[in-house]
Amino acid sequence: MSRPGSDLMIEAKGLCKYYGNFAAIRDITFSIPRGQVAAFLGPNGAGKSTSMKILTGFLSASAGEARIGGHDVYSDRIAAAKLIGYLPENGPLYLEMTPKGLLSYLGHARNLTGQSLTDRMNYVAERCSLQQVWGKAIGKLSRGYRQRVGMAQALLHDPQVLILDEPTAGLDPNQVHDVRELIRDLGKTKTILLSTHILQEVRAVAQRVLLVNEGRLVLDGGLNDLGADETQMEEKFRKLTRRAA
Repeated sequence: MSRPGSDLMIEAKGLCKYYGNFAAIRDITFSIPRGQVAAFLGPNGAGKSTSMKILTGFLSASAGEARIGGHDVYSDRIAAAKLIGYLPENGPLYLEMTPKGLLSYLGHARNLTGQSLTDRMNYVAERCSLQQVWGKAIGKLSRGYRQRVGMAQALLHDPQVLILDEPTAGLDPNQVHDVRELIRDLGKTKTILLSTHILQEVRAVAQRVLLVNEGRLVLDGGLNDLGADETQMEEKFRKLTRRAA
């Protein structure tokens, strides 16, 4: 495993998570370098969200190691957390707060103050298209706008690593296009691991594919290792996720 300062920004080595006799993930091992966008694929229940929660320190692993920017997510939790922007699936939000109020609160929790906080709030409001609902209670927003608020909080502190669980869930086609453009742009300087069920999205934003099935990593390669087009990708996805079954 790398040390701080390495170009490896996300590292998983032998990650396992057990709930009694049930293995949610088994021996998940991969590393993602700085400036790469990797898509995390798999059928429902394959272990994607569990792996992402372990990488962010939200869950503890039963075995194995996880590092962000060379920092162990357990023994050096604060240093690792500073590098991560995390968008969980159906992420919790304070529904009585406005996007402006929530981001201000979270910014202060991240030790952002003064002009630095104002600049970052203005940046994420623009990039996530939140200006029209800036002062509206989050509980009154559509699912798509709530997802954009979740993306905004992940970007607020300008993290080096983004871990995004279904980032386009609930968005309309125009919003999906905007989020994909944002991910492509961010991927030029940041390391991104995103979970998605949409193969079109994989081809649109990712350079690498990690495919899990029944808690195991069954493919780690470039886009063409999954298929040259969406039809081939879908066929290989079915083949790899049916094999273990």
